Parts: sequence; structure tokens; C-alpha cells
Amino acid sequence: MSPRSARLRNPMAVTAGLALACLIASPASAAETNLDMHCQATPPIGSAQTFDLSAGVDATAPDTVASGSSFSVTLATQSMTVPGSVSGYTVKSIKNITLKAPVPANATLTGTHLSGGSGTGSGTPSVSVTGGQIVMSVPGPIGGGQTFTLPALTLDLTAGASGGTVDTQLAGSGFGSPGLTFTASVPILFVTVSVPTSCYPSPNPVLTSTTIS
Repeated sequence: MSPRSARLRNPMAVTAGLALACLIASPASAAETNLDMHCQATPPIGSAQTFDLSAGVDATAPDTVASGSSFSVTLATQSMTVPGSVSGYTVKSIKNITLKAPVPANATLTGTHLSGGSGTGSGTPSVSVTGGQIVMSVPGPIGGGQTFTLPALTLDLTAGASGGTVDTQLAGSGFGSPGLTFTASVPILFVTVSVPTSCYPSPNPVLTSTTIS
């Protein structure tokens, strides 16, 4: 291995841990559910690195609805900040953020929409439903040092049979099936390294629960 390759390998391995601070969240308030996310960052060179990330979700839904009635659930993440640097390395930006939630059982999903949000970059956030999952996509990029808030996600639902419950949670059961993904861009020497990161909630709390009467 050449001296330059040796110098490059170590910094690029370090970038795997940079995703640890690429989403710094304020402590969750009493109205929010705190989420503990287990994450894995995979740099182009070097081994994958794991770390934990805490964030909060403010979720609102009715306690009880009648069978066949329409109602809405809103999930809103708290504000987050992209650090300008980590361990002496500049964080240029993060991009391609996706946040997933399964379509709730015991109800029919009739619509989804996004509202609010700020500082999410030039790309336009969007929401889609595929494979039984609701997927929020935020292209970014969001620059290092910037504070941003993801749009609130509202689900329009029709309640199913009486006696059931409609629960909402984030998706994700492992690194191969994540609920949150994003990519950090970090300049290292003469190149900018892209570090894909996958996270899943561990544990995965119920965010809202609505009883069908």
C-alpha cells in the first residue's frame, strides 16, 4: 500500500462515524415521543460503523373514533441541526433523507400530505405510498451548520371495524430494512466522500393509538 493510500484510508474510515452527529436533535419535550435509533454508516472505504441517534416525534391523533368515520393523524419531527464539523472534519451537507412509516392496520388510508418544514434545501419534499409503507423523501441538500425541520406528515384515514385500534409507528427492523436513511457528504483530502447511513428505531414505540368504537 502506498503512503498516500494509508493516509487516505484512516480519514475515510473516520467518516463512517460522522453520521453520528449529522442529525443533532434537541431534547424531546413532554409532548413528544423520544425515539432511539440504531444506525449504521457505510463509507466507500473501511468498515461500517454503528452508533445511536435520539430524536423526537410530536404525534397527534384522536383517542377514539367511530367505525367507518374519517380522521387524521399527524406526525411531526422536532428541529435538527447538521453540524459544521465533526472531529476536525468538515460536514459539507446531508441529502436524500427518507423517513418511513407502515400504513396503519384496522383503517383505510385515503390520503397523505406534507405541511410546514423549513431549511430543507432546494429539493422539494414529497410523500408516497409503496409496499405498505408511507415514505417521506427530502432531497436536500442541507448544508453543514444549518438547522432544519422536516415537514409534518398527515395521514387521512377511515376507521375499520369496531373494537380495533389504529396505531402509528415508524418503520424499520434492521439495517437492511431501515426507517430512516440519509447520506452525509464529507470532504476528505482531495475528494468528497458520500457516507450512506441507515437507521431503525430500537425500541419502536407506538406514536399514536386510536380506539375504534
